[in-house]
Amino acid sequence: MSRKEVDPITLQVIGGALHTIAKEMGHVLYRMSYSSIIRESEDLGAGLFDADCNTLCESDSTPMHIGSIPAYLRGINETLHDPWQPGDVVIHNHPYYGASHSPDIAAVAPVFYDGELVGFSANTAHHVDIGAATPGLIIDVPDVFAEGMLFKGVKLYEGGERNRALWQFIETNTRVPDQVLGDIEAQVASVELGAKRFIELLDLYGKDTVFTATQQLMAYSEAMLRKRIAEIPDGEYRAEGYLDDDGRNREQTLPVKVCVRIEGDSAEVDLTGSSPQVPTAFNVPFEGSTKVACYFAFRAILLDSATISEHVPQNEGSFRPIKVIAPLGSIFNPQYPAAAEARFNQIQRVVDCIAKALGPAIPDKVTAGCSADVSAIAYSGVRPEGNYWVFIEVNEGSYGGRPESDGPDGIEELMRNTRNNPIEDLGMHLPLICDRYELRDDVMPGAGEHRGGIGMIKVQRYLTDGFLTHESDRHEDAPWGFLGGGAGAGARVQKYNVATPDKIEELPAKVHNLRNLKGDCIAVLNACGGGYGDPLKRSPEQVREDVLDDYCTVEYAREAYGVVLNDEFKVDAAATEALRDEMRG
Repeated sequence: MSRKEVDPITLQVIGGALHTIAKEMGHVLYRMSYSSIIRESEDLGAGLFDADCNTLCESDSTPMHIGSIPAYLRGINETLHDPWQPGDVVIHNHPYYGASHSPDIAAVAPVFYDGELVGFSANTAHHVDIGAATPGLIIDVPDVFAEGMLFKGVKLYEGGERNRALWQFIETNTRVPDQVLGDIEAQVASVELGAKRFIELLDLYGKDTVFTATQQLMAYSEAMLRKRIAEIPDGEYRAEGYLDDDGRNREQTLPVKVCVRIEGDSAEVDLTGSSPQVPTAFNVPFEGSTKVACYFAFRAILLDSATISEHVPQNEGSFRPIKVIAPLGSIFNPQYPAAAEARFNQIQRVVDCIAKALGPAIPDKVTAGCSADVSAIAYSGVRPEGNYWVFIEVNEGSYGGRPESDGPDGIEELMRNTRNNPIEDLGMHLPLICDRYELRDDVMPGAGEHRGGIGMIKVQRYLTDGFLTHESDRHEDAPWGFLGGGAGAGARVQKYNVATPDKIEELPAKVHNLRNLKGDCIAVLNACGGGYGDPLKRSPEQVREDVLDDYCTVEYAREAYGVVLNDEFKVDAAATEALRDEMRG
């Protein structure tokens, strides 16, 4: 079809309308949901897509969700048994057909206009329990079938008719049916609203104008990212780290190796050399997670709205300049039927390593090492009447120091972008109580001209017997310092009973279905970020302020920063200058 270019004003209006639709879809989804992981944490994504599965717009929520939906759509088109028709709503979560991982169920409604399939309204959301081997989360399971219910392009509604058998199947295969069914209802409401708004936009401007505008917007986003990539000198940039273990083989670390190749205005991320796939769920779906992490890394580093003046729409265009390679049979591209549910820590480290690799070429656009993990923890148990309770919590980490400022403390970093759960909500609905929730005080963040951020410590106490599954990492490989900054501090998990608080048991990062008794406490201490720049360039007064805020000890101020404080916590200027001269050699 020959299309005339849309004028700039109309283009901006249509772009703004698309973004508003996506935000409204996301808002409806989290406001209508039942589980705290969606309602409070906003572990979701929503948007509109054209008939070729290109992202046209996305909600301002978790990057992992929205970036994966095109792969979901391609997986649905591959597995859908009957053609799309108006009134359909399809659900899909198969990790070997585009899903990010199995708990992230997508709901998709086709958009028909004048009898033609022109696009899709879709969302994904993390469900609190899909009937897996253990409640909420899994670690040590043998294959993808132990992850719970798997849906490959299944019609929840067909031509507007509710598939009652499928609803009943879901209800009887989850430990918390009220929450899961309520969340799916919210997803359906969200995609139906998105389809309605999409048709209204087509009615207002005409199909030809709207889709011409979407092509221009995608081309603009692509051109803007290519422009930023072209500013990086051509070459290969490498970084590596390692993951603690796979959740079963505790003494075996897993290498993560990243090679970023820049050629002109294109980039390639090669993960060759990273760990082979593992026998637990600690693998990563390639299409729905590995590739999305790499897309996110470049968009976050090069198109950060805080560092560039131009508005760059969030759409398919920003994926096109990036190619991703991960050998089949590796942890980032496992072979079916390997389990792949516990996949988030690995891709966080990929993003972190991409920043580390590119750091020497673009030091003003990266941070030092972040906590770059996810502390996803599933608390569960059975109530006296026989019903399960399941609660998934995501605990906050930290960023590394930045070119112009310290790393943020106690924050969902990199690809997470989820929110914390109010402890009041926890106390009202679950047999848990939060005994402690604050910044860590047992370790120091990475020293630097701009220090690393401080991770959180949260202690949850069981008010009844229950179970615990925890998916985390970075206990061993601490966040890296940059340009002379010091390394941060690794994460920890501890267990003790409230009656014997001095008997502390150190737990590994990954815990699979641990039995807990009433009064047992789980303490999650998240990693602290690395420092950016020479610590001896940090203002002595800033160091003093950190000491007064309990972010830094007097001893660490002297050892790491060369700052001497007197008994009144004031800077001894002469002693500080002498010590710093000595430390510089």
